Amino acid sequence: MPRVLWTVWVLGAAISLLEKGALDQASSVNCDSTGVCDGHSKSLNFIPSGLPATVKSLDLSNNKITYVSSSDLRGCVNLQALRLGSNRINAIQEDSFLSLGSLEHLDLSYNHLNNLSSSWFRPLSSLKFLNLLGNPYKTLGKTSLFSHLTNLRILKVGNNYSTEIREKDFAGLTFLQELEIDASNLQRYEPKSLKSIQNVSCLILHIKQPVFLQKIFVDILSSLEYLELIDTHLNTFHFSEVSINKTNTLIKKFTFRNVEITDEGFNELVKLLPYASEALDVEFEDCTLNGIGDFDISVRDTIKDLRKVETLIIRRLYIPHFYSFYDLSDLYSFIGNVKRIIIESSKVFLVPCSLSQHLKSLEYLDLSDNLMFENFLTNSACEHAWPSLQTLILKQNHLTSLEKIGETLLTLKNLTNLDISKNNFHPIPKTCQWPGKMKYLNLSNTRIHSLTRCIPQTLEFLDISNNNLDSFSLIMPHLKELNISKNKLKTLPDASFLPMLLVMRISGNTINTFSQEQLDSFKKLNTLEAGGNNFICSCEFLRFMQEQQALAQILIDWPGNYLCDSPSHVRGHRVQDTHLSISECHRTALVSALCCALFLFILLTVVLCHHFHGLWYMKMMWAWLQAKRKPKKAPHRDICYDAFVSYSERDSHWVENLMVQELEHFDPPFKLCLHKRDFVPGKWIIDNIIDSIERSHKTVFVLSENFVKSEWCKYELDFSHFRLFDENNDAAILILLEPIEKKTIPQRFCKLRKMMNTKTYLEWPTDEAQQEGFRLNLRTAIKS
Repeated sequence: MPRVLWTVWVLGAAISLLEKGALDQASSVNCDSTGVCDGHSKSLNFIPSGLPATVKSLDLSNNKITYVSSSDLRGCVNLQALRLGSNRINAIQEDSFLSLGSLEHLDLSYNHLNNLSSSWFRPLSSLKFLNLLGNPYKTLGKTSLFSHLTNLRILKVGNNYSTEIREKDFAGLTFLQELEIDASNLQRYEPKSLKSIQNVSCLILHIKQPVFLQKIFVDILSSLEYLELIDTHLNTFHFSEVSINKTNTLIKKFTFRNVEITDEGFNELVKLLPYASEALDVEFEDCTLNGIGDFDISVRDTIKDLRKVETLIIRRLYIPHFYSFYDLSDLYSFIGNVKRIIIESSKVFLVPCSLSQHLKSLEYLDLSDNLMFENFLTNSACEHAWPSLQTLILKQNHLTSLEKIGETLLTLKNLTNLDISKNNFHPIPKTCQWPGKMKYLNLSNTRIHSLTRCIPQTLEFLDISNNNLDSFSLIMPHLKELNISKNKLKTLPDASFLPMLLVMRISGNTINTFSQEQLDSFKKLNTLEAGGNNFICSCEFLRFMQEQQALAQILIDWPGNYLCDSPSHVRGHRVQDTHLSISECHRTALVSALCCALFLFILLTVVLCHHFHGLWYMKMMWAWLQAKRKPKKAPHRDICYDAFVSYSERDSHWVENLMVQELEHFDPPFKLCLHKRDFVPGKWIIDNIIDSIERSHKTVFVLSENFVKSEWCKYELDFSHFRLFDENNDAAILILLEPIEKKTIPQRFCKLRKMMNTKTYLEWPTDEAQQEGFRLNLRTAIKS
């Protein structure tokens, strides 16, 4: 029994782990609101369960899925695109796609499907795209796989394992816009296998040996418009003329990718030209020519058919025996009708003058990424060369002198468009000569630091992006479009230089701001691309950018590429979503308000201080602090006076002639301290007051109306009061020289009020008979 329980527990744990894994993998698929689900490169082992019924596009490519069950996609009834490419799928249940009636795009490429079943595709009545490339099946099923796919437009089949193409493989298909077949190892082709398709516009064929190429070509010739051969060896190709009505052929383009060809093979390829339409494009990409240019094209019909070629495209052509190559002069008389030539990345350094002169119909010439120099260009653009040329592209060559280029191209009277980008020019001269019809000039990625009048004034389009320009000050009266992106400009160009400008691209510079006035100065501007700059998100700039609804019609990269660079707290935020605080947006008004508030506060403080004698209290506080620094009790040896006399200057007559004379001539005499006589000259008056009180045994206050009005008398009174409380003694003597009503004493003299209420004071009698008693009481009070 325990063994059974153990087994049940293990099974339960395994099921739980599987369910948890399923939930984790389902959560790794991201679905947006439009029904697009992305599970690309998520290391999924199976199709996640629980996908919503609203899913319209499901990408599960580049995972580790091995199996598709009938229940995996049952709920996805609205699915329109399913991508299962680059997985490890080796089995698909028969009814796995039963509910996918709306599916239009199915990618099962590069899996491990050994067998294909027609039951998979039977429910897919809406299917337009099907990719079965890269699976290891040997045949396309026992019966026709695609007979029910009446809406199929693009089909990709085949692999390195398929060895035959059968007539029934494509039976039932009516019209294909594109058919791609990987027949790299094709060994058997049943006649009319591709002819069973009623109409094929484009055939892309991977085929190493061209043994069956002619049979395939004949089967699809009546409907084919575009033939592309990939990875083909045409060294031994032989084409025999076929009996077909050439007037019904529709081929407009031949493309050869990664094809090896010899001189003899090229001669055979030319035999395909009679079956092409009157305007033919021929493209060679990543091809190798194992020959020396010994072409035999002297047949009259061949010459006629060569003249059908209007566009010749050659990219990355490799000629191992280039230095033994013929001069191609035999071809000169057959290329007069070519209108467009593109030769890229093929190490071209010279177009002979004689060849250029024979290209009388040439309108478009692209020699990008080659080895062209100014000296060789002079030979190529010789007199009467390229008489019809309108567009010349010399991008990414070895050009260094703008002046020499302009002089060389003066022979091209009809030249309107010139692209010399991705070269490295020396400093631009002040003036240059150019063909008179120049309208378009591309100088992007040329490391120029400044612009001069060397730039032709006739231009309508100028591209000077990806350079080191910090300003634009050229007058361009006809310019309609300017691309000056990725430079170092700090402001928009002056609109007066560009009166006809319609489009300006100035993204990726160091522009901090622009205004409505600047935009309005460009009278005809209807398109502006200015994102990716270092915008200072000031309140004015934000208000302008956010409130002007018409800007969205002009700024083609708004709002995604408009980010704040400063202030630092909003760096990286979108301009559209940025909002600054009131303090940042109304700083001037805020500072003005604060200054006004501060001024009112100071004014109120001054008024209150004046009304409540605040200044006087501050002086008292300072004096009190000065007094607190002194010792609480002066040493006995420092007492020099019997009394310090505090009085008003207006009462000096009574003090000096009556009281002082009486006390200092008494026997024994009293030693009094008077400010007129005993204060130390040059010493601060408050320090004199403090020192005098500290060095006196008593302090005598001669009170009168004059005393109350004297500020210094009040200091002396306060210092004495500090001493009275701090030392807990009775050092103050009050003499009332004349009657003083308490209500006349200002409120700020609270200490004087308190002392008059708590201390006994001597009152000077007007009766002479009582004055002797006053003197006796005063002497007694001083001595006590």
